[in-house]
Amino acid sequence: MTVVLVHGNPETDALWDPLSERLSALGHADQVRLSPPGFGAPVPPGWTATVGEYRDWLVAELEAIGRPVDLVGHDWGGGHVLNVAMTRPDLLRSWCSDVVGIFDPDYVWHDLAQDWQTPGVGEAAIEERLDTPVEKVVANLAERGMAVEVAERIAPAFDATMGECILALYRSAAQPVLAELGAGLEAAAARPGLSVVATEDHFVGTVEQRHRAAVRAGAREEVLDGLGHWWMTQDPDRGAAVLARFLDSL
Repeated sequence: MTVVLVHGNPETDALWDPLSERLSALGHADQVRLSPPGFGAPVPPGWTATVGEYRDWLVAELEAIGRPVDLVGHDWGGGHVLNVAMTRPDLLRSWCSDVVGIFDPDYVWHDLAQDWQTPGVGEAAIEERLDTPVEKVVANLAERGMAVEVAERIAPAFDATMGECILALYRSAAQPVLAELGAGLEAAAARPGLSVVATEDHFVGTVEQRHRAAVRAGAREEVLDGLGHWWMTQDPDRGAAVLARFLDSL
């Protein structure tokens, strides 16, 4: 069965390098990485980078594969995964996300997201990021938990197009949009789901919010105690073991 990996912001598919290698060694070598437009992939003409447009992009990519897949998403990739699971479960054998908590009605966007959602403030934040030397960006990502070798592959990809997509995507998902999308969480239970809960990831809701959302989506939970937002680079062996255990149980 094909495992489809979808990353988020501000990332490229290099994020999956360490975990992909371990997952292959555990018997799941049939993998496809999909890069959302603007995040390591070009944007098509007329692209507006809204949450609904990214869902439709992922639906089209999965339709092109032509068979049910095991869909795995991180960060906004995990949001796109849930939006597909809630609307097109026929495209999936299973799904996995580490951001189910953002669909809880009590979820509040983190401070940086709120900056991006604020006109003027968001543009200034993107300009500052574009003016930051790559080596400093690598250091910042590593300080926040991303493996240095992965950060070195991802950091150079940040450009004006990615910045524009960040602003448009986050603004299209400002509350109450996510809460309204989360009203359909129960529909995701049509296919087996897995919620990965990295306890030190403070961007994607509280542990309790993630638990409530997982229950509503009918998903099992795997807790990665002590790991943060980039758990798949912090401890790829542990992350791959969690995914393989889920996939092997299907």
